Amino acid sequence: MEIRKSRATGRINVTSYNSQPRDEAGAFTVSDAQVTEEFSGDLVGAGSARFVTAIEAGGGATHFAGVEHFLGQLGGRSGSFLMKNSGAVTDNVLHSTWQVIPGSGTEELAGIRGEGGCTPEGYTLDYWFE
Repeated sequence: MEIRKSRATGRINVTSYNSQPRDEAGAFTVSDAQVTEEFSGDLVGAGSARFVTAIEAGGGATHFAGVEHFLGQLGGRSGSFLMKNSGAVTDNVLHSTWQVIPGSGTEELAGIRGEGGCTPEGYTLDYWFE
């Protein structure tokens, strides 16, 4: 059986960011961060994410890894799903990769799988249903 993949594109607006330092690791500060977002484009809805970050001293790169919860609509379907989200912000430029966590889709998004990410141009998510 051939899997039919679709591509979602759009933009994300960060509506809140809260970071709490937890540890010093040489030239890095390890922090816990909570982020809330608004998605527009093919994904329409809200995101909430929790990250562990490693912030380089002196304004260097911020590396992050965590889980994001999306709640909204995709391709005419409503529901929610979780994504692994990791990447870095260097010189105020974001590059991240996403992977939908299998089995996390709810309601009409049950069975969703996919991968993508975010750059300064916006997000992409290549997705399919199993």
